[in-house]
Amino acid sequence: MEKSTLGAALVGGIVGAAVSAGLLLSIGPQMMGERMVRSTLLEQPEILLEAGDVLRDRQFAPILEANRELFETPFASSVQGASAEDADVVMVEFYDYACGYCRQAKPDIDRLLKEDPKLRVVYREYPVLGPASIVAAQASLAASEAGKFYEFHEALYALGAPTEESIGAALESVGLDMEAAISKPEYQAELQKNYELAGLVGATGTPVFVIGDRVINSADGYQAYKDAIEAARAKAERDS
Repeated sequence: MEKSTLGAALVGGIVGAAVSAGLLLSIGPQMMGERMVRSTLLEQPEILLEAGDVLRDRQFAPILEANRELFETPFASSVQGASAEDADVVMVEFYDYACGYCRQAKPDIDRLLKEDPKLRVVYREYPVLGPASIVAAQASLAASEAGKFYEFHEALYALGAPTEESIGAALESVGLDMEAAISKPEYQAELQKNYELAGLVGATGTPVFVIGDRVINSADGYQAYKDAIEAARAKAERDS
């Protein structure tokens, strides 16, 4: 997982979007008429944004395909929804318990899981907001190892921001204590893997979602996630 891969993907996406815009502005007037192109771009500037999204997805697609198993294989019990055999779409979330946007996204994920029996959600610890985030991530991995990931996940979110007290209370609720949150080699290896995977898809913060070939690097909301799930499902059907 080389950093140069990430750089190439990001540069390629930016260059691709710029080229697309340039072609539309330079060749478009000859084919469609300058006034029509200008009017269209002024009235629908989202066209360029959508083109950029498509190009970005195309840039990330080969990276995701080459590392699909690493992205979609959960640590212990850090997964919800359909089984690996029954799922037709996997949604991967890189998150930090101290991240307000991750908290904002949680009800949307819960709703999607409730509505979609074929959806599988894999949770990847990605603590980037300080020491409390790292302790919370290690505690979550300990709970996951004990088969209690989601119980801990729900408990800690219900208790608010991660602190020694809230993390301890969440662990206690699943029959563990703060000793479980002490760093272990397997936890460090998991976190390092998650940092590298997030780097491959250009993570700039949390949350980061990987759904099919689409990367959503923000809390874009229920409809954006649902659209990405449907796009991944449609592509899988076309490819089968």
